Amino acid sequence: MSKAVSIRVEPEHGERVELHATPGTRVLSEVLAAQGFPLNTRCGQRGLCRGCEIILKDGSLMVGTAEISAPATVRSCRAKLHGPVTIAIPTRSRIEHKPQVGETFEIAVPYAHDPLFPAGAVRDTAFAVDIGTTTVVVLLADLVSGQVLARAGGFNGQIRFGDNVLTRIDAARTPETIAAMQAAVVSETLAPLLLQACERAGRDPSRIAGGTIAGNTTMLHLLTGEDPTSLGIAPFTARFLSGKRLSAADIHLAVEGLAPETPIQLLPGIAAYIGADITAGVYASGMVFDAKPSLLVDIGTNGEIVLQCNGSLTATATAAGPAFEGCGLRCGTRAREGAVSDLAITATPFEITAQTIGGIPLSRASGICGSAYIDFLASARRSGLLGHAGRFDSTLWDKLPEAFRSTEDGERALLLTGDASPGSPRVSEVDVAVLLQAKAAIGAGIETLLETAGIKAEKISRVYLAGGFGMHLNVSNAIAIGLLPGFKPEQVRVVGNTSLAGALLALIDRTTLEEMEALREKVDIIELNLAEDFEDRYIEHLMLT
Repeated sequence: MSKAVSIRVEPEHGERVELHATPGTRVLSEVLAAQGFPLNTRCGQRGLCRGCEIILKDGSLMVGTAEISAPATVRSCRAKLHGPVTIAIPTRSRIEHKPQVGETFEIAVPYAHDPLFPAGAVRDTAFAVDIGTTTVVVLLADLVSGQVLARAGGFNGQIRFGDNVLTRIDAARTPETIAAMQAAVVSETLAPLLLQACERAGRDPSRIAGGTIAGNTTMLHLLTGEDPTSLGIAPFTARFLSGKRLSAADIHLAVEGLAPETPIQLLPGIAAYIGADITAGVYASGMVFDAKPSLLVDIGTNGEIVLQCNGSLTATATAAGPAFEGCGLRCGTRAREGAVSDLAITATPFEITAQTIGGIPLSRASGICGSAYIDFLASARRSGLLGHAGRFDSTLWDKLPEAFRSTEDGERALLLTGDASPGSPRVSEVDVAVLLQAKAAIGAGIETLLETAGIKAEKISRVYLAGGFGMHLNVSNAIAIGLLPGFKPEQVRVVGNTSLAGALLALIDRTTLEEMEALREKVDIIELNLAEDFEDRYIEHLMLT
């Protein structure tokens, strides 16, 4: 057996640590995760992103059959130990940052106080949960008053299996992996968050009478230990869509004091890619009751879009990909402490203004989140720095201060701080191309849905912008780049995490659950891959206006 070798770890912020591990079959990202340094393996450790990059400062690593020697930047999910090394871990590669979870929402419908789980002498508390692909949020509510007592949110532990539903479905190939993915979301994520919420509220878990859970169809399958494979293969069949009543024991939710028989209600979904989170959003936003046409747009890895017109509902989902959550971008990150959230560029005179979440100096920013990339596209195009095709205008590019320009392997990138060192925030033409693909999917999806219904954007009375991404979004800039094509800012209403809002509604007013169940039967689904003009619209939206 090989002897253990040393791994000297230098976090970007924090004390140096010396670890020891045996060279062998495990990749470096797994070695580090097992010893308290989980990295951002958002592509499921397939080497498709730069989320788990480390800086090799001394020694060498094996990547396949090649030996990579220091100094080098290496994807830790591809590298294996074969001797002692010293590595630096950039802040952007760590997964322990607190995400900016969508804990704010608006409930636009009146509701009664008729709890799904009646309060008893001992059990007077319940919880509502939004299981997101990226984050999980837990609310604790008083069943007697209906008031929210506490909240807790964090990363979905399944991130290490992939950063989107397709990579998770692909990963769930064996019963053992499915069980591990269920444990990641239940034992590693939901249980600690529920306990955290209880501690914040000063209530023991033994007082919990039940809980409600919303999420997309894939997340609910994995939550319950169901094989999601059929969701990834045409005709995209779900094992279940209707609301499901389970117990804590059924999903292996174990929290000290929580009775194993505690009932848990899953909200109903609509289709394979229009899940219970969207059912909840349609109801909680109030759009289902609108007298005039309205649109719900939930911008995330999958762009779900629902149109309400004359009481009829039509829905679709478009594969926007995870770019808006930072995946696949050189400095991309999810909205979290230290991330650039607002960004503005002017070319003449040249000026960059930016804000970060938490007020961290731009020079120490941990990355750029989706809302700032939208700002960049809009302001850079407005100033003429970006052309229609998303390439930097050569004339204006040459006039920029040299310190802010970078060209590596023919790829031009704007350095936001004038610092060319690895990890410094920048936006490249490759980043822009990826973003344009994501915005094209959303924009074309909206236009196709409206065209199918025979209604124009100006006739929509209200656009409900849902999801945590929407809470950070500059609506005017989103419209300017064509993400919300044809709309005006006054039409758009940011409603936040409507999935969580719907879960809370079902918890406090049992009749809303019945209405959600009935609602899902009334939705017509449009498959964009079968829509005649979607591909043409998608190609058109790859440009900036």
